[in-house]
Amino acid sequence: MSNVYEERATMIAAGELQSFGPFGREHCKNHPNAVNLQLRQLQPASELWSSDGAAGLVGSLQEVTLQEKKRECWLLRKGSSVDSDEMEYDEELYAAGNMVIWSKGSKSQASHVYKAFTVDSPVQQALWCNFGIPQKKKDEQEILEKTVCIVQSSCVNVHSVTGKDFISPLPFQVSNLWPTKFGLLLERKNSAPDASQSPPREPLPTVFSMLHPLDEIAPVVCRPTGLFEAARVQYVSDSTMKIVFSNCEPSIVMTYDTVQCIHSVWALRKVTPDEQSTVLKCPEQVDTPQGLMPPSFLTTHLRNVSRMDSPGSPFHCHALHNQNRMTSSPGLHSRTHSPSISSMAALSRSHSPGMAAPSFSVAARFNMSYHSSSPRGHSFLPSPNSTANESVLVPEMEPIVPDLCIEQLWSETASSHREMSCQASKVFITSDLCENKYLCFLVESHQQLRCVKFIESNNPSQLIFASVATIPAKDAAPLQDIDAMLVLEANGSLVLYTGVTRVSKVFVPGLLSPTFSLSNHVTHLSTPMDSVSTPAKATGRHIGRLEEVAMPSPVSELRGSTKHHETSWLGDYTFQQSVPYIHALRDPVSSRVTLELSNGTMLRITIPEIATSEMVRKCLQAVRFILPKETAMKVLIKWYNIYNAPGGPSAHLEWNLFVTCFMTLMGYNTERLGWTRNLHFEVPLSPVIAPKKARPSDTGSDEDWDYMWCSDYHRQVVFRHACGAVSLESTDTSGCEESLSSTPALHLDPSAPLFPHIPALFYVLHLLYEELKLDELQRSGGRSLVGLLQQLARDLQLEEYIDLYWRDYPSFITTFKESCIIDQAQMEQMQRPSFLRAEPPCVFSWLSSCLRGEEVAPFPYLPGICERTKLLVLSYALYIIGDDNATSVDVSKYLAKLSAGGFKCNPCFSSRPSCMKPDAPNESLAVKLVVWLTSEGFTLKDLESVPFGVALPIRDAIYQCREQPCSDWSEDVCLLIGRQDLTKQAHKVTVAKGKATVGLGLMLEAPATTEAEEEEDGMTDLNQDVISLIWSQDLRVHEARRLLQSSRPVRVSVVHLPEVSDHEYIEEKENKLLQLCQRTMALPVGRGLFTLFSYHPVPTEPLPVPKLNLTGRAPPQNTMVDLNSGNIDVPPNMTSWSSFHNGVAAGLKIAPASQVDSAWIAYNKPKSPELANEYAGFLMALGLNGHLTKLATLNIHDYLTKGHEMTSIGLLLGVSAAKLSTMDMSITRLLSIHIPALLPPTSTELDVPHNVQVAAVVGIGLVYQGTGHRHNAEVLLAEIGRPPGPEMEYCTDRESYSLAAGLALGMVCLGVSLVVHTAITLLDQLCSKGNRKRKCSHMDSTLHTSKATLALAMIYLKTNNRSIADWLKAPDTMFLLDFIKPEFLLLRTLARCIIMWDEILPNSEWVSSNVPQIIQENIGNPVVSEDLNMETLAQAHDYIIAGACMAVGFRFAGSANSDAFDCLYKFARSFMQCLTSATATVTGHYNLQTCLSMVLLALSMVMAGSGNLKVLQLCRFLHKRTSGEMNYGFHMAHHMALGLLFLGGGRYTLSTSNSAIAALLCALYPHFPAHSTDNRYHLQALRHLGVLAAEPRLLVPVDVDTLKPCYALLDVTYKETPWYEETTVELMAPTMLPELQLLKKVKVKGPRYWELSIDMSKGTQHLESILSRDGVLYVKLRAGQLPYKDDPRGWKSLLAPNVNNRNSEVRTFKPEAISTFTSDAALVSFAEYFCKSSESVKHKRDTLALFSAILYECVTQENPEMLPTYIAIDQAVRTLEQTEMCETFALWQMRLVLELCESRVLQHRLREGAQGRGLLLSSEFLPVMKNSADGTLDRWLTDNSHVLRSYMSGQSLTEDMLSNMLACFLVYHSIPCLSKLSATHLEGSTSFPELLLKFSQLGIPVRALLRLGPLLLGTAGFWTGQLAC
Repeated sequence: MSNVYEERATMIAAGELQSFGPFGREHCKNHPNAVNLQLRQLQPASELWSSDGAAGLVGSLQEVTLQEKKRECWLLRKGSSVDSDEMEYDEELYAAGNMVIWSKGSKSQASHVYKAFTVDSPVQQALWCNFGIPQKKKDEQEILEKTVCIVQSSCVNVHSVTGKDFISPLPFQVSNLWPTKFGLLLERKNSAPDASQSPPREPLPTVFSMLHPLDEIAPVVCRPTGLFEAARVQYVSDSTMKIVFSNCEPSIVMTYDTVQCIHSVWALRKVTPDEQSTVLKCPEQVDTPQGLMPPSFLTTHLRNVSRMDSPGSPFHCHALHNQNRMTSSPGLHSRTHSPSISSMAALSRSHSPGMAAPSFSVAARFNMSYHSSSPRGHSFLPSPNSTANESVLVPEMEPIVPDLCIEQLWSETASSHREMSCQASKVFITSDLCENKYLCFLVESHQQLRCVKFIESNNPSQLIFASVATIPAKDAAPLQDIDAMLVLEANGSLVLYTGVTRVSKVFVPGLLSPTFSLSNHVTHLSTPMDSVSTPAKATGRHIGRLEEVAMPSPVSELRGSTKHHETSWLGDYTFQQSVPYIHALRDPVSSRVTLELSNGTMLRITIPEIATSEMVRKCLQAVRFILPKETAMKVLIKWYNIYNAPGGPSAHLEWNLFVTCFMTLMGYNTERLGWTRNLHFEVPLSPVIAPKKARPSDTGSDEDWDYMWCSDYHRQVVFRHACGAVSLESTDTSGCEESLSSTPALHLDPSAPLFPHIPALFYVLHLLYEELKLDELQRSGGRSLVGLLQQLARDLQLEEYIDLYWRDYPSFITTFKESCIIDQAQMEQMQRPSFLRAEPPCVFSWLSSCLRGEEVAPFPYLPGICERTKLLVLSYALYIIGDDNATSVDVSKYLAKLSAGGFKCNPCFSSRPSCMKPDAPNESLAVKLVVWLTSEGFTLKDLESVPFGVALPIRDAIYQCREQPCSDWSEDVCLLIGRQDLTKQAHKVTVAKGKATVGLGLMLEAPATTEAEEEEDGMTDLNQDVISLIWSQDLRVHEARRLLQSSRPVRVSVVHLPEVSDHEYIEEKENKLLQLCQRTMALPVGRGLFTLFSYHPVPTEPLPVPKLNLTGRAPPQNTMVDLNSGNIDVPPNMTSWSSFHNGVAAGLKIAPASQVDSAWIAYNKPKSPELANEYAGFLMALGLNGHLTKLATLNIHDYLTKGHEMTSIGLLLGVSAAKLSTMDMSITRLLSIHIPALLPPTSTELDVPHNVQVAAVVGIGLVYQGTGHRHNAEVLLAEIGRPPGPEMEYCTDRESYSLAAGLALGMVCLGVSLVVHTAITLLDQLCSKGNRKRKCSHMDSTLHTSKATLALAMIYLKTNNRSIADWLKAPDTMFLLDFIKPEFLLLRTLARCIIMWDEILPNSEWVSSNVPQIIQENIGNPVVSEDLNMETLAQAHDYIIAGACMAVGFRFAGSANSDAFDCLYKFARSFMQCLTSATATVTGHYNLQTCLSMVLLALSMVMAGSGNLKVLQLCRFLHKRTSGEMNYGFHMAHHMALGLLFLGGGRYTLSTSNSAIAALLCALYPHFPAHSTDNRYHLQALRHLGVLAAEPRLLVPVDVDTLKPCYALLDVTYKETPWYEETTVELMAPTMLPELQLLKKVKVKGPRYWELSIDMSKGTQHLESILSRDGVLYVKLRAGQLPYKDDPRGWKSLLAPNVNNRNSEVRTFKPEAISTFTSDAALVSFAEYFCKSSESVKHKRDTLALFSAILYECVTQENPEMLPTYIAIDQAVRTLEQTEMCETFALWQMRLVLELCESRVLQHRLREGAQGRGLLLSSEFLPVMKNSADGTLDRWLTDNSHVLRSYMSGQSLTEDMLSNMLACFLVYHSIPCLSKLSATHLEGSTSFPELLLKFSQLGIPVRALLRLGPLLLGTAGFWTGQLAC
């Protein structure tokens, strides 16, 4: 037999042969540039590099010019895009002329162009490179930017996949670029001019790095490992060092020293700070200050650049970079690299050609001279110090900081001159089948492939390089996917290697192998090469030649053969031309490679994989895991050759082939074993075990057949599907037995390579079998494997294993009879590993023990192979045993990791943990389990393939989590628990662009109104679906729209009195229109608030701005009334500010989440100058919604230089609002130019318009809000009292500037607790400015009081600082009251109240308490003292009340607090009554109107976003009043109130944060403009700052199935506060939530929808993100429930309890109704096909009823995923009843289900009543099924008790006694194996209690005892025992 295992020359067949041509070449032909390129005549560049001898080279070079060879080149790589549907595809990068074509293609899809680039000059090189973009946060991972780099002579074009383009100019000529892990490496081109021309210079850096196209190019430093000196850091400045290879993972670079002729490997890494400082500070590196060469000198260099060292074909995949590929013979080699040339090259390498004029200084930096005084010995030539250029000194320049460092890891050792190699033409990394890694480089001069083995150490940057092996090769290519490489030998044959181990020759169909076609002497000469393995010192030798005598020196042998070989080829040259042969390999991708033939054609071939069947693959993994590496390698190679022999087996025979091969290698004679002989079924013509050498003759002969007939192979190969047949026919078996009875006993061959390892292999295959049992899809594979396992178990005499297999497959195992005899001596030869125990590990038994709460030993597993076992064992440990640390710390308690040396685990078993830990409630275990499974990558799809019994606890955990989920779980966890609503929520979908959306992808229907005029009112984008849910009973939103629209003419109704002339009548109408226009012009401010953030613009369309219509229509003829007729005087510039407001309103519609860029903002700029004001407002709005930050600085500058006042105001306020609280320096500079006080004292005085100055001052406040910036605070403090400029001493508008300074000061110091002395200074000045007794003019005091008051209010906001607040108290004497303007009392009261924030109460008593006693006593008193001025008292009273009301508005803004509303509404009504009563004359209409407006605004603040009807009625009432005192400012206030009431269409409300209050104080300053151009007291633009206080708080439930908004009940829990205890309120969403910091929890309530709670204790970020994305909260209807809209009371639910008992309920369930319960297509189909009675299934009524009942239960219990489990249980019981169960698998699952339901875990949960119902537990289904199974087995037992008795007493059973039912009984009743039973001596038991004790020790349940008792005790004894109990 021994000849079977000998290594013979083998051959495998390559597959998928197809001719190859780069796709880019074809594409270029059709490209517009193709005319110039003339590609059709182009020869492949590869042909020019033929290395088959000098004649071939000369021949090909004669035909081609030097220019032509650079014409085309290409790279191929494996596709790597995440979003592509294609699993595997190739990418090609093709360059020719000025073009680069990037294309993709795969097996299933033709190649197509992905991107094509055309550049200005010829492409020198094109490559892929990934650049890292570092993130701002340190812990974030840097993002990779995938790019294509196109190298031209003077620059590199970088194009990223995301569409970014960069052009990086090159400061020097580059010879090559290399992609690395960190970016690009650039190699500087070194040309060597005459020594006379160029005096010797210091060496300059030759290698540079570019980490990103925008980064500067920096030199690379190196840390060589010298033998005689310490490793020191220096620049890479050695021109003799050429890079030949770079790699990303591991990050290494390979270089070649052209003088010493050796290769080195370096680790490439980021430079450390120490190394940076060493290189930059190192003084001895630069001896003399070196400058540039004279410019003329430089230009001569530029002209004389030698063309010699331009790269040949930079695209030759790995062989791209060699400049010496032409040198193949040793003679040529030595000539090319003569030492003299190299030394000359080293003398002068300082020039830097290729510089453009602008980058001269950069070049100068690169040409700084770096001289190393102690160069490393083996790479540097000593360079004399150069002082030649001292005449041209250049000032010292800062050096460029290096980014990357290369650290030497390994160097070749060249022992003699003849071993010196020429530069490697190809370098790659490959790995072998045992996961060893090799760095291989092809040395063409020696025709050698040198392979260096390397090991990755703990430090990833440090690789340990081990031995070097050489393989004779002309070319080589790695095949990554199959861990192999293809080698082209010198004789032209292809050989496959894995690492350095030869696998076999590769036969390419349709291509003659040179061994067949050439004369014999060549073949003869190639044989020594075949036998050369590795140098004597190398560790790895070829398998099978381990015992050979040592070969002569491989190098000398190789030299000789190479020379002989070349002459033979040249001698046969004519023949060579006629027969194409392979002369190069290129473009390896996965397992595909291109063969270049000598005639120029290219063929693409695929090398086959090691296995296609998952089953065989897993077995090979297990074998590789357990065997020593050398043996494993032998086995894998042997298998690979057998499997892939030419004409090899088809896929379904793969397993059979594997079994035969494997058993043969173990020493079995497979032809003698009955079951394997039956596998010899179909003999493919392949040399499997002992193939014959191929012969030159193509036609066969009779001798061939004789040879085949007699070969071992004929007897040993391949067969019927291994164990696919359920059982062999009985006639066959008897035949086998007869034939075998005459033959001698079967023996194993102990010399077989795997014989010693049989026990270990058996054990790992058994563990693999257990793994396969846990996967439904792989279980058939387990069945195939059991045939092999039972044979090994029999021969190793492992009875318990055979028993286990028999229990799993009773009818199948009984067909196997034979065993092979292994005598004792042979047994001792076997290595019996320590982990092979007599008791077989059975995963189902282990899980069963867990469920029963027994002690469990660690379960053995193979890391990386038995992953499913690991997952399920740890899941049970966590969830069933309840060990929290099972998946983290205590893994070894439950899993014993197997290693080749044995167990790695704790020898002691884990003590039995308590089944339920009191401190870990079960929900948390369920959550832990689900989260852990997700982190392990476990999905629902995986769960479906887990057997139903094993999966049940996981399903139970999922069910628990589904009932009570956590809102912030990841998307994967939500997917696993089957909550689509949460999955959708977790999936951060960007807002659908272009349409108004309710958030994420919900496209909304167009609004109901479609009239043309309606479309233009600017309010069409509100979300009608949500609005109709919030306000479903009335049309209040339409009313608000009507009141706020300004795009239609107003109705001017004036009664034409008879005495009025027509002309006067027209004037009257126009005057009336002018009054109405005051209102129309004020509307946009309110409309901006109403439509806030409701629109997503389309990037290709300008923003629609509704026009401001100032015309009217007079009834009844509907005649047009216009103000431009000239009949009345119209104020100039009347509409300028209203246009501005209109622009702001339009811009505020844009939602913050929209896609807006600089180009779109500029695109909206109007052509006509009349619309400039509108555009200015649009810019301000973009700032308020955060989009103005995207506007390019250039555009901002452009707008400001135009000098348009409005544009400047809008832009300055906009950018400041966008940069709120950032202290942004660029914006500060921008604002400072417009504020004289912030400019240096000597600067030119700029003429800045006053309003622009005001805007800039407020801008400073916004940018520095809350920062407490000292300098700005002092400047603003000074500005409060300073008029704006000397020539404007009495400027009427100084008030607004002063106010702006006060507001800005307040914002800068907002809520900042000032340092004591600063505070004192500030207070002193403020109080002096605010002090009523100040000796100054009345105007001054009033001017500063209000500003100082506001500033103080903001600084001490919410501090409850009583001392400050008391200063702001209203005066309490008549004398003092006369000194103060009543208006300022409002401000002082407001300021005082918001400082004393916590004292504000929402009731009228508190409001009145702010009024001083003197006023309270006298107001409304009929008898008043003469000293008192009644008018003053009345005005003071009203203003103080209004101020207190404003304070209530601020305190309860956005809360919709009913007390606050009632209080404010009462005061609003009283002010309205005053307006109409006689007392109005005392206070004055204007004052009353101001107070009413402020109270109305306060009301709207409280009710913001709620759309309250009462407030709407007030607003409507005031909207109609247009005559009398009602001016532009009051209209603005009323419509702002209306806008706040419906803020953002009901989606937004107001915040009470400090920042929001500051914004509202600016916007609602209680002095409104008198007319449309009035900015005297307050800049109108500031009215829009209120937007900064808006925050989204509307929560909109959206049904995840229909994606429509719906109603849902919420429980909102408030945190405890000093004013109220923790409270829970029930709200019907969509609803406005309170401020988030007040909340503890928000929960979606059942029973209509799945519950979902958002817990705020972990932070409010999650809820904030939901609200910011339009407040969409996805909810899912429970089965059978209807939404609230369709069924408000819940009476129509399909589950409404309308049936008395359950059974009739089941019967009334119609399968047709399924669609109302669930949208799951699978369930609907199930109902359709399995639950409806039809003609074909009439006789199966019971089955239909059962299926209907199952379906009903699954759907109503909301666990439809349990349907397959129910059906599987039903099928298992039916099979058992019919006694047709030939495998006990389903019964095992049934047993696990029953054990789970009886387990203490679930019993405990039911007692706790945690969730009430677990899976299957509330069902009547399981008891019925259990009863049925019990009954069947009990009936069998009564008939066959003797069989069971015989089995349990250990007697041998006949075949008919070993029935399937016996196995079923043993499995179902958990009866352990025989050895355990016999060890317990059950037979000797006399009483039931004794048996009970013994059974409990064995872990047999009581239900089994009740059945076995009578057998073991005898019936009488049993019953007496029962009675005794």
